[in-house]
Parts: sequence; structure tokens; C-alpha cells
Amino acid sequence: MPTDPRPPRGVFVTGTDTGVGKTVVASLLTLAWPGAYYWKPVQCGADPSTDRAAVAQATGLAPERILPEAYNLALPQSPHVAAAAEGITVDRARLALPQADGPIVVEGAGGILVPLNDHDTMADLMTWLDLPVVLVARTQLGTLNHTLLSLEALRRRSLDVRLLVLNGPPVATTTATLRQWGKVPMLAELPPLGSLAPEPMREASRRLATQISLARLEAADGRR
Repeated sequence: MPTDPRPPRGVFVTGTDTGVGKTVVASLLTLAWPGAYYWKPVQCGADPSTDRAAVAQATGLAPERILPEAYNLALPQSPHVAAAAEGITVDRARLALPQADGPIVVEGAGGILVPLNDHDTMADLMTWLDLPVVLVARTQLGTLNHTLLSLEALRRRSLDVRLLVLNGPPVATTTATLRQWGKVPMLAELPPLGSLAPEPMREASRRLATQISLARLEAADGRR
């Protein structure tokens, strides 16, 4: 008797805000995960002719491992504003997970509740794709409130948060507090990188991989 096909493999990388390091974390996970692909479905504020090439150059990923965006919008604003400036609307039908022969690391735009259009938010996209979630947070002052509120918003939508990445200079009390109150299965610390070049990125990906279990990240029930 044939078995049901395995659900699409991969994770969705979101953040407590814009500029917290989602692209770096998504790139590091793609580098650490054998055969993985990077996909940012909605890109705002990038040059369509260089964006994917820039990611490949900074990370050392082969260009074919970086999947084309569904939307590449010129204005560096939230997706609904950037799309409206070009006279278009972000359509849910174009945001289906692409076909790939390996896991896909999906990077969101902005934060969790950033609008995609007049009806849907980035949280809705996470729900549609139904992938485990990686939350990226800063380590600066104020991150406890931002991170715990973000975790609450994700869990209210029954999203499966597997990993919290603290991006920035390590703060022991912050890490301990978020480990206690966040109750995320895995927590990793990402100190500042010296440069966004292939070798430092590969070394950082190896360090990140030692702090987490990729098997647990992709497991169907998150407990393996």
C-alpha cells in the first residue's frame, strides 16, 4: 500500500523585527544543511538584477541553490506598501513552496505581522507553508519583551517554533532568561561575524550546526 508523500522539508526564518539578521541566519542554515536551498519569496528594496547574486557571493552558495523570489519589489518598505507602489498586489497563489530536491530555508520579509496585502500577513504565509519556524532576535536591550511577544504571537497561530537564534554580542542573562521563559526546543547564539564573505560564513555555519540538531529541526514532530 503506497504511503503518503513526506511533507515538504525546510524551515521558515522570521524575526522579532527587520534588521535582526534573518538573511544571515537563513544563509547559515542553508550552508549547514546538506543539499538545502535558500528562498526569500518577497524581497523589498533590492535590485532585481543583483540580489540573488549578492547572496551567493556573500555566502559561497552555488547560485542554483538560491531560488528566485516570487516578488522582487524596489521600495524598501513592507510588502503591501512596496507592491502598491508598483501597482500590484501580493497574491497568495504565487507564494507556494517551490519544487526542490532538498530542504528549503525560507526567509520572511520584516517581522511576523508585517502585511503582505490588505488581508494577509507574514504570519499567514507561515501558516500556509506549514514549516517549522526559526525566530531570530537581537541581544540588545529590549529583546526580552520583543522576543517573548513574538513567541506568543507565533504560538497563538499554532506555529511550530523549533529554534531561537540570538544574533549579536552574547549576554548571559538574556540567554538564560529566554531559555527559561521562551521554552523553545533549541536556542543558539550567533556572535557578530567579522565579515560576510564565504569562508567566515562557512565557519559560522559550522559553529551554528554544533549548537543545534538539523535532524530535530526538520523532524515531523520536532522531537527526534
